Amino acid sequence: MQHEPLALYIHWPFCLAKCPYCDFNSHVREHIPQARFAKALRAELAHDAARLGRRKLTSIFFGGGTPSLMAPETVAALIEDARTLFDAAPDMEITLEANPTSVEAGRLHQFRQAGVNRVSLGIQALEDRALAFLGREHSAAQARAALETARSLFPRLTFDLIYARPEQSIAAWRQELATALQLADDHLSLYQLTIEPGTRFEALYRQGAFTLPDSDTAAALYETTAELTQAHGMAAYEVSNYARPGSESQHNLTYWRYGDYLGIGPGAHGRLSFGSALKATRRHRAPEPWAERVEHTGTGQTSEEDLTPHDRAQEMLLMGLRVHEGIHLARFAARTGMTLDNAVDQTILAQALHEGYLIRDDQTLRATAEGRLRLEALLAALVL
Repeated sequence: MQHEPLALYIHWPFCLAKCPYCDFNSHVREHIPQARFAKALRAELAHDAARLGRRKLTSIFFGGGTPSLMAPETVAALIEDARTLFDAAPDMEITLEANPTSVEAGRLHQFRQAGVNRVSLGIQALEDRALAFLGREHSAAQARAALETARSLFPRLTFDLIYARPEQSIAAWRQELATALQLADDHLSLYQLTIEPGTRFEALYRQGAFTLPDSDTAAALYETTAELTQAHGMAAYEVSNYARPGSESQHNLTYWRYGDYLGIGPGAHGRLSFGSALKATRRHRAPEPWAERVEHTGTGQTSEEDLTPHDRAQEMLLMGLRVHEGIHLARFAARTGMTLDNAVDQTILAQALHEGYLIRDDQTLRATAEGRLRLEALLAALVL
């Protein structure tokens, strides 16, 4: 039987500090138990590979948390294990997220030697005042230095910026983004600041400690982002991701195209095909209990559920309309067991097509630029 290609996500849960906007599964520890978590990650990877078999592996992504706090030898061992346990694609993309503090930037050479061929730097802003507001541990000067180092080491590089910050004008963002594009290589992730439940920012925002740009300004900032990146030769291939042709994140495209991915480490989740079944998997979120589970049973997995055709259709629509290429209708039917027309509200679909938010032809359904600007509301109404 022909299996879906596989992407591998490895979660490192530890950070130097918890950013006030972050709702990811990240934890601050005075002492990071490197040896214990390296052993547990390798054990969990071996456990899952044994039941998956020799799938074709197309990408590895070290996320977090802050994976650049991992010992480089752990990264090297996990890459070597993955290559041994699966059939690694010749051009396998191996990404590691890193912060531009001096300590972490100093490890970039070792991560390159370990086999990482794409680095994602958490820059977030190029102004010291904004970095302080965002709770970052680095300065703008450190960010530039880390970018310079990374460009000299890695064949592929991306970095993140957060915009639509308090009091940020369109002119200020235009200047900051222009600087970022001069520093960029082939890819940028550009996110609007959102207030996530349970974060420090949520409490501060509720208390009125700061305000965000209004919806019209936020839309103008998004349109400015699209304009400047396009002028620089980067296409908006996903709502918040911009790349030169051929430089898109292959790992993230697996998510957006609703492919198979294995997630290991605390809180990681996955989507895995077994014959005609598609299963959703999830690991224990808390780092130490996850490690204890792995030590006793070989895995920190806490749930594995079969996804119904309706579940699959809903997820594939939510992911697939984020990308410029949209959803291929034949793959949608094969992956979900449902036709598109049975998975969406026909009235809303007709209205969205008429108003120019969606485009449909014989092969695809995709959102227009206007549609992606309103994607959250559109999806809430469209998906059954």
